[in-house]
Amino acid sequence: MRLNRFLAAAGLGSRRSCEDLIASGAVVINGSRVEKLATVVAEGDDVRVHGRIIRVARPVYVLFHKPRGFVVTKSDERGRRTIYDLLPPEFTTLFHVGRLDKESEGLLLLTNDGDFAQSLTHPSHGIEKEYEVALDKSFNPAHSAKMIRGIFIEGGRARFERIHILGQGRVKVVLRQGIKRQIRLMFYDMGYEVERLKRTRIGSIHDEKMPAGSYRLLTPREVQSLRAEPTTSSKSPKPRPEAPAGRQSPRPSRSRPTKPGHVRGKSSA
Repeated sequence: MRLNRFLAAAGLGSRRSCEDLIASGAVVINGSRVEKLATVVAEGDDVRVHGRIIRVARPVYVLFHKPRGFVVTKSDERGRRTIYDLLPPEFTTLFHVGRLDKESEGLLLLTNDGDFAQSLTHPSHGIEKEYEVALDKSFNPAHSAKMIRGIFIEGGRARFERIHILGQGRVKVVLRQGIKRQIRLMFYDMGYEVERLKRTRIGSIHDEKMPAGSYRLLTPREVQSLRAEPTTSSKSPKPRPEAPAGRQSPRPSRSRPTKPGHVRGKSSA
């Protein structure tokens, strides 16, 4: 097994981030420092990173229903509660696939499979994510076309794949992008405030019966279905977006989203 794949399988990150780890000289095999990316790990080799013995762990894939009020990080410098406060100790080594912001809720994936996480968060993959959104007022159907064509927000060009009206001030949106706080900023740009935001589907994975704060392991079929999700590049070309709107994005506040940056794997919510 190639060294970068071995490290990724051990939960140290994606293959690309593991290549950076190798190039930095942090990896030692059988007492010798290794910096060649083509190095192959044989059975019985003693592999260490920063002096710690590395073994390939059994892949773990977890579906977690994040409740509101928790941040998606392993530790928070501001002392806020994190999702790992709700998970068992054996899950503390898992890393989250993407994010949901503190006031958002819904489905989140966690794993120790770096390649799997990279494939789902990389922009070329563009896996569908579905959200239920509660707005401060009724949604005007005339706004749907513009939000599907695309608008500019802080963080880049943003668009929805689909919008469905559920009822009074409630809509369902589907997107493939991962711009930070994309949904909140897009609706704000159109004159709405998002009062509640819940992710209900990731690719083909959904589970309406999961209560907030609960988790379960993905089935082998569910893992395979995520691996088989079509990439963005296999889709038809996206429509040309609208020119940047004149309305400015909001300043950070309790009810309005903070300024985003376009970060891979960050929250779209």
